[in-house]
Amino acid sequence: MTAPTGLSLAWSRAFAATPAQAGEARRSISCILDGHPAADDAVLCVSEMAANAILHSNSRKPGGQFTVRAEIYPGDRLRIEVHDQGGLWARPITGEEQHAHGLHIISQLARTWGITGDGDTGWTVWAVLDWPPPGPPHPASRDAATAPTSGPVQHYQSATKRSSDDA
Repeated sequence: MTAPTGLSLAWSRAFAATPAQAGEARRSISCILDGHPAADDAVLCVSEMAANAILHSNSRKPGGQFTVRAEIYPGDRLRIEVHDQGGLWARPITGEEQHAHGLHIISQLARTWGITGDGDTGWTVWAVLDWPPPGPPHPASRDAATAPTSGPVQHYQSATKRSSDDA
């Protein structure tokens, strides 16, 4: 999927709130982003978001659904979100808390993320992922974090986060 510089591409699809359709949401995002640098992280985030909608919102009721949206800003960022049917999110029962790490995973992969909406109109969990340009690994990528420690130490700083003192 390519677009001229400065333009965004958008995609949206509703899914039945079932485990099988959560898998279909993952496959859909994977196909749309095939070969792009943020694809694997986006698929994981959508998986976590869809699972939350199915398990913790009114979407879990018979006939419920969730909607996945993606907006791509090539060379810059990818915004993904899942909108559910609201309600009070069900909390994990005692003993299940150790498995409730989906939002933490999203927080570690995303440039920024959040939850908007309410129990009446629905909740939207969203995340913005970096879309590194083609070429060597982006300094903030997980590849840089796993580089061997032997040899010279390199420090990276995102150009968008530099203070005026660093310029």
